[in-house]
Amino acid sequence: MFAATVPLLVPAVREFHALHPATEVEVIAAQQSVIHRSLLEGGVDLGLVNYLEGDDLAPDLHTTELLRGRPVVCLRPDSPLAGLESVGVDDLLSEPLIVMRSGYLMHRFTHRLLKGRTPSFSYSADGAEMGKLMVAEGLGVTVLPDYSVIGDPLERTGAITARPLKDDTTTVLLVVQRSRSGSVTRAARDLHRIFVERAEAHRDGARGRGQDAGER
Repeated sequence: MFAATVPLLVPAVREFHALHPATEVEVIAAQQSVIHRSLLEGGVDLGLVNYLEGDDLAPDLHTTELLRGRPVVCLRPDSPLAGLESVGVDDLLSEPLIVMRSGYLMHRFTHRLLKGRTPSFSYSADGAEMGKLMVAEGLGVTVLPDYSVIGDPLERTGAITARPLKDDTTTVLLVVQRSRSGSVTRAARDLHRIFVERAEAHRDGARGRGQDAGER
């Protein structure tokens, strides 16, 4: 299985293991093209993939939407940018920027956001989890979907936080995909169902946190 976001992945795998204790789950992080190829070749059963709203979906893959959110700036709570209500491009360029490697959705989005401008210093990260670790260690800031940051263990312990992007209305989708051809194992069907149920619980929890914040 290819994975995209820890706050959804970890509880889903834990629930799946309770249901199928003898079934091994292999979790791999990879670029979108690698995920698609592996699904079509039968190398993996399921893939969690990020899309921008309006992107064309792979026609030979069955796709189910799990989460939708906004790109946000992931940063340490003691970052100068954490004092801002929202972060503009000029603010982003003033800090060392951790950019996802080519082939990841947020690489494409970040380059579109910057419109050819370059940060003062940049790093390249192989996926969101490495990017969040680099942020937590104080190497810079990065741009990720909000659902990849909010609820992450690093966010819950106060090592990282998130701020919205100024004047940006982009919607990011997290989907689960499987091949349309070939048979689907019971274990894969169960894990697919668990992802859908966990995503619904994640959305309900996010709405509850938003209501609590509005009441304070």
